[in-house]
Amino acid sequence: MAIDIKAKIEEIVNKIKGDKSIGEKFQKDPTKTVEGLIGVDLPEDQINSVVEAVKGKVKLDSVTDKLGGIGDKLGGLFGK
Repeated sequence: MAIDIKAKIEEIVNKIKGDKSIGEKFQKDPTKTVEGLIGVDLPEDQINSVVEAVKGKVKLDSVTDKLGGIGDKLGGLFGK
């Protein structure tokens, strides 16, 4: 059974960002949370790679969201 890992990572990130309870579970036990969301039993090295990719994507999206807000505020200061 072949799965599209990149698509699964995006799906997981969206679920984590869209559901506070899933986000909390991910913070407490990222591996178990990702395994539950994928629904496929992956070898340990692959699941760890997916977990790290999800962590990086969640963190990057969070930083981007914060920077976007700062840009909006700065634009307001300069009448833009």
